[in-house]
Amino acid sequence: MSVADAAAAAVLAGLPGLAFGFALVLARVSAACMMLPGIGEAELPATIRAGFAVALTALLLPVLQPILPAEPASVFASFAMVAAETATGLWLGWLARLVMLALPLAGQVAASMLGLANVLQPDPTLGPQTTALSRLLGVAAPVLVLASGLHALPLAALAGSYRLIPAGTLLPVAGTTAGVVAAVGDSFALGVRLAAPFIAAGIVWQIGLGLVSRLVPQLQVYFAAMPGQILGGLLLLGLLSSAMLAAWQAHVADSFRALPGL
Repeated sequence: MSVADAAAAAVLAGLPGLAFGFALVLARVSAACMMLPGIGEAELPATIRAGFAVALTALLLPVLQPILPAEPASVFASFAMVAAETATGLWLGWLARLVMLALPLAGQVAASMLGLANVLQPDPTLGPQTTALSRLLGVAAPVLVLASGLHALPLAALAGSYRLIPAGTLLPVAGTTAGVVAAVGDSFALGVRLAAPFIAAGIVWQIGLGLVSRLVPQLQVYFAAMPGQILGGLLLLGLLSSAMLAAWQAHVADSFRALPGL
């Protein structure tokens, strides 16, 4: 047998293991890409997300090939390892996605407090009862992440996650649950902090309307005050939007740097 024939035979013999390794990496990467900020947006066509996941897998596979496990003899074990990789990718992507939801959540709360909670355009992430303000901030969130280059941090965490969670192994249940609970609480707390000025303004406004309705019972307070409430809310949004987006972006950067794998 010639040297070329031997090399070809060796390549053919290694194809099953290479295909299994590609499937393992693709399972984690594609699951994470469904959730990662800027990449896993519902507005992005599925073909683009799928192509990005395949391209990222092709880039990571040569680096990860030495630490990938060998193909098991059992088909059931192979499917179990792929399922474990999918769960790991979803976990990593969800941790990065949670902090993104704080900005549209703040917009939803602010719109409700300022009389802007008319259902004008549904959001595929937050549901059909989303306000226009929440939708606007939900679109602004991935734009800010992509424009500032912060999307590279979750991708680096995804590549580094193989040091913490070897390919084909299950997530540690205790640490994973605690991390998700902490991330959910942090996201909601951030959303409330961002919307705090609007909450305070809404409470003061409602107290003022209550006093006016007691002093002038004949006045239809709701219809008389609604234009002023909406105008004041838009003015307050214009004054605070820059600071709110800057505070959110700084928190996103800190959260991304704390992702597992970095």
